[in-house]
Amino acid sequence: MTTFVVGLDDSPHAARAFRWAIEESRRHAARLIVVHAWDWPYGGEIGELSSELFKTAEFWDAAPQVLAAMVQAAQGPDSPDVDVEQRVVQGPPAKALLEAAAGADLLIVGARGRGGFTGLLLGSVSQQCAQHAECPVVIVPSP
Repeated sequence: MTTFVVGLDDSPHAARAFRWAIEESRRHAARLIVVHAWDWPYGGEIGELSSELFKTAEFWDAAPQVLAAMVQAAQGPDSPDVDVEQRVVQGPPAKALLEAAAGADLLIVGARGRGGFTGLLLGSVSQQCAQHAECPVVIVPSP
């Protein structure tokens, strides 16, 4: 079966890449693996969860629900039916995506993420994925 991997954080760039990945997965009858990687200090939106929670088992219990909420928000109400596997990984995002994409047919990332250098056209994670992935990489541009 064809497998696509996409990175998802709470940035608009990642949401755009995720929507593109959903549509391409539908077109190719591909399985889609959605990866959300986090590292300490965590920079994503986590709602009411405190930073102390990241050091406990409760974070790992809550992490799948956080990713599910990001997937639901990014998909929107009219998302096509696609086989989506969700993975939460602790570690650097580029490393997590490259490992998840080993053996995949396509890796999809947004052009930018949550990094601090907002003036760059290409974020560090997307750049690392483009340089080191074993499969083709699609970098979904910002509008």
